[in-house]
Amino acid sequence: MLGLRNFHIFNEISPIKSKSGRFEIILSGQIYNYKKIATQYGYDLASAANFLLDAIESKGLKEALAMSKGSFALAVYDFAEEKLSLARDRIGEKPLCYGFVGGKFTFAFDLNTITGLIDFNNPLNTDVLGLYFTYGYIPAPYTIYQDIFKLDAGMILEIKAPYSDVTIYPYWSLSDVVAYGQKNLFKGSRTEAADELERLLKEAIKEQLPIDVPTGAFLSAGIDSSTVISLMQVVAGKKVNTFTIGMPYSNDDTAYDEAIYAREIAAYLGCEHTEQYISEEDLVAVIPLLDTIYGEPFADTSQIPTYIVSQLAGEKMKVMLGGDGGDELFCGYHSYRSVENAYKRLNRIPYFIRKPISHILLKGPFTLNERNQGRANFLGMDNAADIYVSSYEYYPIVRKISLTDTKLPYKYNEIDPYFCKEPNHQLMLMDLTMYTPDDIMVKVERSAKAAGIECRAPMLDKDIIEFAFSLPIEYKRNDEIGKLVLRDVLYRYVPRELMERPKQGFGIPIYDWLKKPALKDWAEQLITRDTIVRQGILDPDIVHQIWSNFINNNQFIPQIWYILMFQTFMLRSIDK
Repeated sequence: MLGLRNFHIFNEISPIKSKSGRFEIILSGQIYNYKKIATQYGYDLASAANFLLDAIESKGLKEALAMSKGSFALAVYDFAEEKLSLARDRIGEKPLCYGFVGGKFTFAFDLNTITGLIDFNNPLNTDVLGLYFTYGYIPAPYTIYQDIFKLDAGMILEIKAPYSDVTIYPYWSLSDVVAYGQKNLFKGSRTEAADELERLLKEAIKEQLPIDVPTGAFLSAGIDSSTVISLMQVVAGKKVNTFTIGMPYSNDDTAYDEAIYAREIAAYLGCEHTEQYISEEDLVAVIPLLDTIYGEPFADTSQIPTYIVSQLAGEKMKVMLGGDGGDELFCGYHSYRSVENAYKRLNRIPYFIRKPISHILLKGPFTLNERNQGRANFLGMDNAADIYVSSYEYYPIVRKISLTDTKLPYKYNEIDPYFCKEPNHQLMLMDLTMYTPDDIMVKVERSAKAAGIECRAPMLDKDIIEFAFSLPIEYKRNDEIGKLVLRDVLYRYVPRELMERPKQGFGIPIYDWLKKPALKDWAEQLITRDTIVRQGILDPDIVHQIWSNFINNNQFIPQIWYILMFQTFMLRSIDK
């Protein structure tokens, strides 16, 4: 008889059958509110998987998922209809890949699992490299391999016998949430908004805190993680174990060292704090492991400290809470303000004047350098969304790195650029649609898994997302400061003076380190002309032009790291 074993590549997860025998389920991850919902409806309380089976029997898969909150990927087989259904959580915290290998449909909760099949020989999908070299990651639904895809967040996939055609549809729509929130703005004061946000955060943290395993939190010294930890201590009623990585730009320079601030915040809150400093030697040791973690090219440089701090936490903890989502929900990124300001400046000149000038500059008989090409393109922009995308595509040379220049449709250019009237909300919608699930969640989940821990993100709780998009923009940011209402909550627990400093983020000084002998030699070995020519995927002249501009003229662009991570993937996975 057919069942999940005919499709799934098994690791440690075994299927569970429903009481009627009609359905079979595999659940990877957690349903945080299953006990509450199971009690309400009289469903099975034995486990989240048992609860889902009862809910599916009673209400169907779509409704069962609509009432569930969690970080999960799952598969359900319906024996009566000979139908396989796959689903993924709302923000894509857990991975789910699917596709065809040797003409047979398969799926897995990790790309490495599929590529590890003995008969796997799917060729590279070089069409995705335009996106990869623009953003530093490959957004869903694409992967680096042909005929292998990522199921997007908040989606259900169905495939029926003879298992050749898939149907994909949403059980939850972020766009619908944003549209509803913007039409039904919160009517209370900012203080009342902070009260409600604090309540929702406490509820999310309470649902996500396990009671039977060691649990801690990542502390980056920023607003988001500090808020989660402050409320976590209230909810748990005990000291929180916090973990931080320190990254000074040199042995003598602590100006950018957030670990100092994290230590002060942890001391004020009374946390059990652990910190570790990352060195160039740590970086060199981690780099060879990166491709084994992600299974495809992935080049967010903060992947390195994220992996190291996960390893540090994994020595003591099993579950970790983080502050991911705060920037995207409460307008924290500096880029949002920059885009809004650029949009305002641009609109001082009417669009009907700017657009023809832009066209003449770009298509006329003028020879423009790369920077001026970017400026000319910017002149023809008509909305904040296009300005935001253009900030990633500013240097035309990026599109020349790969010998394949296919312009695939992807999530940023599929969103209506005028969907939100308010520019900041448009950008937050865009990031939560692609950047958060395809970069941030990938980085965090894979690093945590490699360290043997599970990471949870309370701020990405469904109720908090829906509430955040009902807030007017003036509750989120003013001309200078973002995350206003989130700060209002935090300052009830941590003094303002401990927090008000420039935002640093969770990055590493890759610009400095790549010029030091160890990493410079490593990089140059990856991009030798003979290697690139033999692979036949990248343009060796462009690659060496970008590298030479960096080494000789200090012109660093993120694509340098993107190229190196691609070459690491190629040499380990393809050229092995």
